[in-house]
Amino acid sequence: MVTAMGAPTFQRATLAARLRPQHLRIFSSMSDGGGEARRQLVLYSKPGCCLCDGLKEKLSVALSLGGPHSLHSVDLQVRDIMMNAEWEQKYQYEIPVLAKVLPDGTEEVLPRLSPRLGVELIQKKISTAFDQ
Repeated sequence: MVTAMGAPTFQRATLAARLRPQHLRIFSSMSDGGGEARRQLVLYSKPGCCLCDGLKEKLSVALSLGGPHSLHSVDLQVRDIMMNAEWEQKYQYEIPVLAKVLPDGTEEVLPRLSPRLGVELIQKKISTAFDQ
């Protein structure tokens, strides 16, 4: 059977199975140097999503900014929902979705960020979410 994109269905399933462990990888909970606890942020996304691409760009800048709401201790993991059936079913109509990883490993979905928000406000909102 061939999908609409021309790739055999079994190849896509095999590829997804091979890639799944990589996408489930959780970063270390401690930083390399000073022992500061690392905070984990997950962005659920998919290729071709303009809102996702815009948020990824703003997040990359927000994570590098300093100041009172610095996110230097935050690691961002981008997950392609097309690589996991559970993610696709859960988030297909909601992406981009941001979630913070709690100390017990579970995830808490953060309130949706407007695409019109500036980088500094995104930084502040994410910092505030981690402080709660």
